[in-house]
Amino acid sequence: MRPLEETMSLIAHLTELRRRIWRSLAVLILSLGAGLYLSPKVLHYLKSVPPASNMTWNVFSPWDGLRLYMTIALVFALTISLPFILYQLWGFVREGLHTDERAAALRYVPYSVICFLCGLAFGYFIVYPMSFAFTTRITESLQLVETYGVAQYFGFMFNIIIPLAIAFELPVIVMFLTKIGVLTPQALHKMRRYAYLVLVIVASLISPPELISHMMVFIPLVVLYEVSVLLSRIVYGRRRNASLVEASGA
Repeated sequence: MRPLEETMSLIAHLTELRRRIWRSLAVLILSLGAGLYLSPKVLHYLKSVPPASNMTWNVFSPWDGLRLYMTIALVFALTISLPFILYQLWGFVREGLHTDERAAALRYVPYSVICFLCGLAFGYFIVYPMSFAFTTRITESLQLVETYGVAQYFGFMFNIIIPLAIAFELPVIVMFLTKIGVLTPQALHKMRRYAYLVLVIVASLISPPELISHMMVFIPLVVLYEVSVLLSRIVYGRRRNASLVEASGA
């Protein structure tokens, strides 16, 4: 009888997962429709501001225009539908969480979206212009003609801002993992030297190959890590105090 119950439970979980995936896809498709409508307007804006306003955009393939159109629409759709997708993920895993863990996971959903948007803004308005200016100086010093394709231009942009947007999720992830007992401030303190090494590698990969640019990316990443450690201490202290109160009440 027990194997049958386990099988039925597995089927129920798979059915629930499929239902939530379909809901997420539906919202993503609706957001994609809005993104397709807004994509030309977003492209027009991007072309009107530096550094894009100072160049002629070229296509080197018949597919480049369509690829650019769909890429902008998809990025818009993912950004808009991210809160709903995270909520569906929370709804699927909440059955395996304790009551306080459920509340924490739901509470961190809007925080994760805010951090993601902050990462996009930091990457687009600060790191990307700095990186593009550096590459432009190198091109001019070599007396080369700047002829950019739209696919290469946006590929360069997204390779910078997307990793930064993901990195800005670090405080929320650390807070949640601390809340459910997976991480502790002591563990983060022990991992600090290794974390800094990883941050140096990340900063070197997404910034121009010069010391000042590396530092302008590395320092915010370090601040994010240290903020994560601080938030972990706060969450850990509250979690420990709640456990002590619960134990004394028992």
